[in-house]
Amino acid sequence: MKLHNSSTECIIFLLGKAYQKSHGIFKQHLVPFGITNMQHLILEALWVENGMTAAELSKQLVLDKATLSGGLDRMVDSGWVKKQKDKKDGRVVRLFTTKKADEIKDELINARKEANELIMEKFSVEEKILLKRLLLDLLD
Repeated sequence: MKLHNSSTECIIFLLGKAYQKSHGIFKQHLVPFGITNMQHLILEALWVENGMTAAELSKQLVLDKATLSGGLDRMVDSGWVKKQKDKKDGRVVRLFTTKKADEIKDELINARKEANELIMEKFSVEEKILLKRLLLDLLD
């Protein structure tokens, strides 16, 4: 992609374009599984800590509750996630991955790793470490 000089000076533009490209690459890796990037993010979070509430998941993923709610409902409807009332407090609903999701966990994690490698293939090890650090610093 050939960028005009004013575009290369705008970090917002560059981050947006980098997001579009990386999002598209990851999306292509997920096509065989029939899930979206956001759904994958939710599954990976639940694989780390199965049984979170929607509020806990929202906080961990830094997503607003409205965005997460719609995604979760679609995941429940399509059999990726199940909701269960908390055994100690019936007012609390906990989220769990399903057998359908767990059976392809390794494949999905590998798809993410492959997409990451493809996105970062132009960089040296040092550049990869620096880019991750800089992006994390932007989030603080």
